[in-house]
Amino acid sequence: MDKNAKIYVAGHRGMVGSAIIRRLQVAGYTNLLMRAHSELDLTRQLQVEQFLSAEKPDYVFLAAAKVGGINANNTYRGEFIYQNLMMESNIVNAAWLAGVKRILFLGSSCIYPRDCPQPICEEYLLSGSLEQTNEPYAIAKIAGIKLCENYNRQYGTQYVSVMPTNLYGPNDNYDLANSHVLPALIRKAHEAKLRGNPRFEVWGTGNPKREFLYVDDMADACVYLMEKEDVTDGLFNVGTGLDVTIRELAETVMDVVGFRGALVFDASKPDGTPRKLLNVNRMGELGWRSQTVLLEGISKTYSDFLNKFTA
Repeated sequence: MDKNAKIYVAGHRGMVGSAIIRRLQVAGYTNLLMRAHSELDLTRQLQVEQFLSAEKPDYVFLAAAKVGGINANNTYRGEFIYQNLMMESNIVNAAWLAGVKRILFLGSSCIYPRDCPQPICEEYLLSGSLEQTNEPYAIAKIAGIKLCENYNRQYGTQYVSVMPTNLYGPNDNYDLANSHVLPALIRKAHEAKLRGNPRFEVWGTGNPKREFLYVDDMADACVYLMEKEDVTDGLFNVGTGLDVTIRELAETVMDVVGFRGALVFDASKPDGTPRKLLNVNRMGELGWRSQTVLLEGISKTYSDFLNKFTA
């Protein structure tokens, strides 16, 4: 990418989008295009078409999405499938109409079957049934991948898709009703510590295994791929190649936060997919590896949480 290229980051205020902005700025990209929801509603086709037609960016990072944890995905199922389908469809089609040749679409590792072999390779997509608690979101993300793939085939565009594992880091959502597991654990452990609670309760059995990637590493992978002009299509898993149980994750969070009480699990709550570890060989073959270990990343994320909630 030329340092003066016009780059549109959709979803720049979210955790991933803001990390991509930070990474681009560090690399010296200055012509960055951003719009808040109040300025541009990505679910409205005409607005998106008019915006991209007028601005004509050279590159698009499609990080805009409606996201959440198990509870949010399972509760707001209609909203998750509708809003994500609309945003990705509007941006991809309007970008093509505006002559944008390069898009990086951010999917999610929940696109893969619930019980597929581990670690999960990109070719396992559509090889089995999805996890029911987040099926609407997964279907929307699969549609986005196929949208990019088939625009490439029909129109000769260069739209690439990345599948991040579970992300966390600065600018995460710490709302207990809608957040993902790691920010939820940080907030619950912090509040339990402040209140002097004797116990810290976690949803599920604690047995499922998950992989976690620090969001600035994810942003680095996204920019790395876009800078490789010879990578013109395809699907790429992005992760660490390592996973931990939810119990191990909770114990690490407790250590970082400094909560000394008991850890208990509510087995009446859903566990979700038993295990989800990505095969990251494809990114490795391109020369990219994650850099931030879990303990370091959680410590940085807890600092971000304290800045938000104790400032």
